[in-house]
Amino acid sequence: MTFQVYDTTLRDGAQREGLSYSVVDKLAVARLLDEFGVGFIEGGWPGAVPKDTEFFRRALTELDLRHAVLVAFGATRRAGAVAADDPQVRGLLDAQTPAIALVAKADLRHVERALRTTAKENLAMIHDTVAHLVAEGRRVFVDGEHSFDGYRHDPAYTASVVETALAAGAERFVLCDTNGGMLPSQVTAAIVDLTDRIGVAPELLGMHAQNDTACAVANTIAAVEAGVRHVQGTANGYGERPGNADIFAVVANLQLKLGLPVLPDGCLEQMVRVSHAIAEIANIAPDTHQAYAGAAAFAHKAGLHASAIKVDPLLYNHVEPEVVGNDMRILVTEMAGRASIELKSRELGLELAGHPETLSRVTNRVKELEAGGWSFEAADASFELLVRSELPDAAPVRPFALESYRVLVEHREDGAVVSEATVKIRVRGERVIATAEGNGPVNALDEALRVGLGRHYPELRDFELADYKVRILEGSHGTGAVTRVLVETADGRGGGWTTVGVHPNVVEASWHALVDALTYGLDRARV
Repeated sequence: MTFQVYDTTLRDGAQREGLSYSVVDKLAVARLLDEFGVGFIEGGWPGAVPKDTEFFRRALTELDLRHAVLVAFGATRRAGAVAADDPQVRGLLDAQTPAIALVAKADLRHVERALRTTAKENLAMIHDTVAHLVAEGRRVFVDGEHSFDGYRHDPAYTASVVETALAAGAERFVLCDTNGGMLPSQVTAAIVDLTDRIGVAPELLGMHAQNDTACAVANTIAAVEAGVRHVQGTANGYGERPGNADIFAVVANLQLKLGLPVLPDGCLEQMVRVSHAIAEIANIAPDTHQAYAGAAAFAHKAGLHASAIKVDPLLYNHVEPEVVGNDMRILVTEMAGRASIELKSRELGLELAGHPETLSRVTNRVKELEAGGWSFEAADASFELLVRSELPDAAPVRPFALESYRVLVEHREDGAVVSEATVKIRVRGERVIATAEGNGPVNALDEALRVGLGRHYPELRDFELADYKVRILEGSHGTGAVTRVLVETADGRGGGWTTVGVHPNVVEASWHALVDALTYGLDRARV
């Protein structure tokens, strides 16, 4: 039986606090999920949510999916109604999707207390709605809400819900850990017991896991190991409360750990790109430490690790990063040894293997700076400049020499706060004095420096301060604390780099980071 990867980012994932997709966003996410190769994309609840109704209307002409089947989500008919006459059921058909997912109560307590109907009527609601939609030519999935809690409370009734849905023609019955409270061993035991009780093949079941116990991915894998061949999840684990099973981690584990070819050829390596693109659309910063897709997923810090990686990268990488579109990174910290420095330098295109004295100097310099609060983990550009300064044939050319700078902050009577900076620098033998205002002292300093350098380096027009972070270093307190500044610069062409500065004075720390940023950018432009 074909394995089914079912994504519900656009419906269940959109339940995440603070997340709201526009129709255009939903169309863009659907295209990305299709590029990743999922088999089904649940687009929302047509007829109940106007935005979702519009999404399905536009999807008919604007989505050209290569791998995925679009799915409309809704509920069974109302108690006492006829499925063919139920407006909500009609709305599902009007969406004109090849497949429909129905949520149904699988816990008798919810049937009686939430739906306020009888156990028998709930079964009739499921059977009638599934049979009607199948007769209309739709593939139907039934999501059994609170399946596991219901099975623990009254296994016979939950089993009858599963049997009713499959008998009516449902393609899969999806067991939902709606409260997210299950553990992997409990998932396995429930599936084995259920399939033995009703004599159904586990391949006809699916798994939908919430992450309230931080076990959503593990629970999904446990279900597959118990025979389930339909898994649901969301991009980056988005969802209500702690979220859903991360579809990227689920798929990677299935394909790379269990050897199940669940995606079309060439799709798995799109993971990082798709993950980050969806995060951008959702306006959520990508999770640096996300399994497989995070920037730190294959980042190694300790010198011991780096020494082994130098021999064979797979000694410390559980898979090759490239298979999911990621890269291995070596982090440069006070824990770094010579191997870490050598590997990181090589990653940046600088070969130190034949320069043992230079390697020693760089290693010692990094340890000395890190002891003073510097950190090069997220500042590759500053680290590259440091290494190159020790290489006679690759030393960066500093674009100017500083004579002095001054920053003023004026709080005016009307409440306006104005920052002004003046820099005195020497550029290509010329003494330049430049002044500029900004929305803060660092912005003013950056603007003044650009004014002073602009005539000599017009490429600076393309550089943009993309992000600015300040951190008070651990162990230092109060207004006199040592601060570390990270500056992220964009080049206007999709590229960017990060630099670092450390000093008790936040403006001076910012100055170090700004100078490195401009030096690195101009050097990249080969000025």
